[in-house]
Amino acid sequence: MKGIQGTSNKTYRQIMGNGLRYEIPKFQRDYTWDTEHWDDLWQDIETLLSDEENEHYMGYLVLQTSNNKEFKIIDGQQRLTTMSLIILATLKSLKDLIDGGIDASNNTKRKDSLLNSYIGYIDPVTLISNNKLKLNKNSDDYYKQHLVLLKELPLRNTNTSEKHMRECFNWYYEKIRKRFKSGEQLARFIDDIVDKLFFTVIEVSDQLNAFKVFETLNARGVQLSSSDLLKNHLFSVVDETKPHISEMDELENIWGKIVGKLGEQKFEDYLRYYWNSKNKSVGKKNLFKTIKQNISSKEQVFELIRSLNDTADYYLAIQNPEDDFWRNKPEVKKSLKELRLFQIKQTNSLFLSALQNSTSETFERLVKICSIISFRYNIIGGLNPNVQEEVYNSVAVKLSKTKQFDVKDFESIYVIDYNFENDFSTKEFKNTTRNHKIVKYILSKIEVYKYRNDIDFESDIYTVEHILPESADERWGDFSFDAINRSVYRIGNLTLLEKKLNREIGILPYVEKSKWFLQSNCQLTKNLPDSYETWNEDKLAARQRDLARAAKSIWKIQELGK
Repeated sequence: MKGIQGTSNKTYRQIMGNGLRYEIPKFQRDYTWDTEHWDDLWQDIETLLSDEENEHYMGYLVLQTSNNKEFKIIDGQQRLTTMSLIILATLKSLKDLIDGGIDASNNTKRKDSLLNSYIGYIDPVTLISNNKLKLNKNSDDYYKQHLVLLKELPLRNTNTSEKHMRECFNWYYEKIRKRFKSGEQLARFIDDIVDKLFFTVIEVSDQLNAFKVFETLNARGVQLSSSDLLKNHLFSVVDETKPHISEMDELENIWGKIVGKLGEQKFEDYLRYYWNSKNKSVGKKNLFKTIKQNISSKEQVFELIRSLNDTADYYLAIQNPEDDFWRNKPEVKKSLKELRLFQIKQTNSLFLSALQNSTSETFERLVKICSIISFRYNIIGGLNPNVQEEVYNSVAVKLSKTKQFDVKDFESIYVIDYNFENDFSTKEFKNTTRNHKIVKYILSKIEVYKYRNDIDFESDIYTVEHILPESADERWGDFSFDAINRSVYRIGNLTLLEKKLNREIGILPYVEKSKWFLQSNCQLTKNLPDSYETWNEDKLAARQRDLARAAKSIWKIQELGK
């Protein structure tokens, strides 16, 4: 496409030199890098400083310019912002030396030289900075008024982007001040990295609309996130109508609220679940293409982003059973906790639709239905979640259109009693942190059902006891080596036992363990010695069948029958 003039490799010194100015457009995302990104870059810098490598590649930097002096940053703003913060953290370290009277004259010269070369010019009278890098509207004031001036960084009343920049500055400041003790070392550090860090720079020199540049670059392999792509499309649709500035400000304001609530990563997931709550299911790969085909007018754009903003709080609440939204809804909270334990996300679109199109009572019933289905289908059955998501999507769309659903809508993904009982009778749970929680949940539910004894599965009082130990020795002679491998993780071999008792019994034989089981307040465990005088593979299987019969009654939707 006309306007992209090719590529060239440039060091950071070349990019920031000769009076060049860079601006992050207001439609670009805020600063989002976190500790993982900062540490990755620092490790790369450490490699350069130790002379293990002579240079380090920083990736693409995509710029738009009409005069080769002022550039809009189309892609690369996270890296350029981070580099500025590294230099500012170094300047702060130099300032510390100056304030401490350490080689103050030379360190002042070093500080001023680095500032003018890579950050910008500060008017000595007004103390207003004229920076080489201008950030977006959510970040630039904080950058100019606090970071560049090396002032105390405010902790309160800061947005997400400002918080990330503050934390990045402090993170690098701690690394730099500990590693470099003199002004000469600090100056050499910057002098080294500005020549050894290089980018592949793509310059767009024509008057292409910045939004279209985004699309072109994405098509050529410079991948941008779904949120960037969506914002590009929505803003371009409105921009083509030659809107009043207040309309663009309103668009920017609503967009900022959505991303502020969710963050960039959650937004991309939320967008798909939102769209699928009203439309035929679309995968991540085709999401942007689908939205672009369906949202083509200014009215549709504003309707979409206002609805996204209104619904974002619902999405956050669905992810968090402890959200204040569920304060007076204990049954919903309970079911959402179960779904979180099961790691179920396929219901998100359905729940978004239900919260907008049904009563509180209907939503409570729906969430409970989905929890039961998920337990039978996912946890015990281990069946294909893609099929499940298609069903949830069809019910979501039905709710969106008719404001109602029927339990029979879920019949195809409700595992029938016969299959569920058989699956449960042979189910095993390997010893993982997640499985430990699930087993505690299952056994506590069966405990309540059989003995009306309520045990909090989230409590640390109880732990999961393997009746046949994982490291069984010759005292467990009723089990062959193969039988141990077949049996040890089966749910029939698992029970709840107080942590203090579990520490005592170790790999004792069953007869000895039974004495400790009798002391438990969990009836499933306390009754083991009376129900089973000895423990072998047949008795383990019999106990698991008994647990399966109870489970069939506990996790059951009556309307779907057998």
